[in-house]
Amino acid sequence: MGARGLVDRLAEARAGALVGREQERAVLDRMLSGATHAPLVAYLHGPGGIGKSSLVRYAARQAELAGRRVVHVDGRFLDADPRRLEEAAAPACAEPGAVLLIDTFEQCQPLETWLRETFLPRLADHAIVVVAGRTAPDTEWSLDPGWAQLFTELPIRPLDPAGSDALLAARGVPAEQRGAFVAFAGGSPLALSLAASVPSAAPGALWEPAGDILTTLVKRLVGDLPSAVHRRALEVVAQTYVTREPLLRAVLGDEDTHTVFAWLRQLPYIEVTPEGLHPHDAVRATLEADLRWRDPERYDDIRARISLAGLHAVRSATADDALLRIAEWMFLFRDHDRPDNLYDHRKHPHIEDAPLRPEDVPAVLCMAEKTEGPASAAAVAHWLRRQPEGFRVHRYTSSTTPAAFMAILRLDAPLPEDRAADPVIAAVWDLVETAAPLGPGEHLGIRRFAVQSGGRQRPSPLMELISRRTVAEEMRSHGRAVTFTVFEDADRWGRYLAETGLPEVAAVDVGGLRQHVFGRDWRRQPVEEWVQHRARTALTPLTTWPATASASGSGDQLPRPAFEEGVLEALLTWHTPREFATSALLHSHLVTPGSPDPTAELRGAITTALDAIQIDPAGVKAHEALTTTYITASRTHRAAARRLGVPYGTYRRHLALAKERLTEQLLRQPVTTPTPTPPRQLPREWPVGSAEHG
Repeated sequence: MGARGLVDRLAEARAGALVGREQERAVLDRMLSGATHAPLVAYLHGPGGIGKSSLVRYAARQAELAGRRVVHVDGRFLDADPRRLEEAAAPACAEPGAVLLIDTFEQCQPLETWLRETFLPRLADHAIVVVAGRTAPDTEWSLDPGWAQLFTELPIRPLDPAGSDALLAARGVPAEQRGAFVAFAGGSPLALSLAASVPSAAPGALWEPAGDILTTLVKRLVGDLPSAVHRRALEVVAQTYVTREPLLRAVLGDEDTHTVFAWLRQLPYIEVTPEGLHPHDAVRATLEADLRWRDPERYDDIRARISLAGLHAVRSATADDALLRIAEWMFLFRDHDRPDNLYDHRKHPHIEDAPLRPEDVPAVLCMAEKTEGPASAAAVAHWLRRQPEGFRVHRYTSSTTPAAFMAILRLDAPLPEDRAADPVIAAVWDLVETAAPLGPGEHLGIRRFAVQSGGRQRPSPLMELISRRTVAEEMRSHGRAVTFTVFEDADRWGRYLAETGLPEVAAVDVGGLRQHVFGRDWRRQPVEEWVQHRARTALTPLTTWPATASASGSGDQLPRPAFEEGVLEALLTWHTPREFATSALLHSHLVTPGSPDPTAELRGAITTALDAIQIDPAGVKAHEALTTTYITASRTHRAAARRLGVPYGTYRRHLALAKERLTEQLLRQPVTTPTPTPPRQLPREWPVGSAEHG
């Protein structure tokens, strides 16, 4: 009696934990009730952890409550042997109204034809069947005119956010923690349940999956893999928005990519679409988090390879398709956790991006005057006459009226009429002529206008398309030495642009409106290097604009972003005198104006700051992390962690905090006198600009 009571209590608890699935349960209830025209066979399918077994248990519970005989068969123990299935399911052939449940059917998938054509016709009267497996059913079920009326396919989809939240609430997860769990799990009940099993994080702490949770999820969601090549292929699929065979080949470089791609197409947690292959959200999140936790260096390497492959895809696309390729490339840089995430990788098919048409000109000029004022509108009018081909107009597909416009200008020489008509262009040419003169065959590009109806450059689908067109132009242009982009709303966009390697280099007043100019010199970091560096999650952007006194202001006015980038660049180039001698910090308060040896003086200032931060235990750790990584020149971050005797993750945190502490110390440091400190004697073979450091 006690044992039976436990079975009932388990069944009740499991039934209570089942959330959502109203449509699937309704079909099963109709079958169990014997309703007219109800199917006799239901085939549930979906990826591991999606909740198939929970629905099978629901069917069993409802059948028992209805007084039906339940025959439960587990495909894991059949070894694809029809005799074993026949023996296990025999009671369903003898007792009318029996309910045959076959779970984990993917383990005996070769029996599907035998099951349909040989075994099921022998079932007792009024018997019903529920089959559950990861693989979709054979099309013969629907093609056969007899089975088509008796069979139903039930693909099990991820839970929606409301269902995910309800499951977590049922497991007792506090409301303030559910958002992070829902974002990670992608609607997978298994992932949600495992996340809920972890002890509550400290208030305010960011939850991240790691350790046993990831190990279990990989095993349950993905299962055993045929080889290391197949694992690498899944690691690529987890990072890309959509995977096509050329991208997989570009990243893996394996000769059997065709075979691996065909294998990917058959996986139950991979969706095959006209665009390519999409993994289930829970599988994507699990594989990505697992690789980042297990091997951060490989994680960054794969991202860099995917980013470079994305560049090649953008370059080989047509002008219209380039925006689609950019959207796919930008998926690599999505950040679900940051509230200030300014870009969205999703596509916006309801908005048209098209070249300027003559009939658009009045609306463009009107929009410019309303949003940015008469002076800006006059500059727009000038460039509409000079380079109309540089303008793009965005409109909603249901309207012919422009909703936004942009202009990307190509300039080869500073013309007086351009300077007179546009103060921003005048300032840009002053910067270029002073700090980054153009060579033969080179030109500069500037995204001069980004205007949307309603004003302000707030994040929106319109601004996203403007940004994508800008990035596509940068990736596809030839001979471009220097590039600029102009924003009115520097408070919103400045930090993001600095993170992508675009520091602010000038601010110009245009009719009372402050326009902020962000610049990059592609000769310092070619686009091929930039897309790879951008994808490495542990790195800080390199300085891509040659800071000079005229470009960045006098010594103590060097902008904070440029100063921070200068500190990192100085550390990275400590052992390469030619690179170090171009440091932005040479024009900061750390170097005395007119110093006879500014490079040596800057070295002395950095050495002094390094010594000064050792005022507490945290400062000692910061000093050790910086000197081991950059000054005594460990080959890799992992080698530096081993030398310091700390776990790699701990080392990375120490290094990030150390850079911040050093920057703060240098900002506080008074102006030095020209008494240079001799540079320390260090190894000569330090790798120039190594992406391993930063």
